[in-house]
Order: sequence, then C-alpha cells, then structure tokens
Amino acid sequence: MGRVGRALADETRCRILVELTARPAYPSELADRLGESRSKISNHLSCLRGCGLVVAIWEGKKVRYEIADPRLTHALADLLGIVLAVDSDAECVEDHVEQPA
Repeated sequence: MGRVGRALADETRCRILVELTARPAYPSELADRLGESRSKISNHLSCLRGCGLVVAIWEGKKVRYEIADPRLTHALADLLGIVLAVDSDAECVEDHVEQPA
C-alpha cells in the first residue's frame, strides 16, 4: 500500500497513470501530451515501474509503457470517480480513463 501511495502522491505520476489507463505509450508521447520534459517523464516512469504499477516493454531500441495489471486500470478508474464525486473543482479526467469491462 505504501508503494502505491508514494506513486499517487505526485501529480505528474498521477497524470501519467491516467494517460496509460487509456492506452500504452512511449515516454516521448507522454512528455508531449503532458507538457513535461522527457527526462522528468522518464524519472517518474522509473518510480512507477519500481512501485510495480507500470511495466516497460522493449520494442527494439524503444520502450513502451503500460499499466502492469488490468485490475489496476479498474482501480484507478474507481479512484478517479471518487475524486470527481468529492471534489467538484477536480479537473475532469473521465474521458482519459477507459472503463474496464
């Protein structure tokens, strides 16, 4: 639980997770979508990987990241729903999270 809490304690890591719940991505894509440096995104991805929340899949010289377990996608979607229910000022991110079947 502590590792998950540490991962979710940072806004950029949360934004990365939201992006990855919609689809796998390369670090450069995440940097562009989130308006952050590639270096910063790579550091956060390393943390998320260390926490067991994302996995790196090597494709030749490129690495693609995705959520480590489908149950995590479901849990993140539920967590976002709770955040939006209790925080009317929360940025709407519902459109970025696929609802699991």
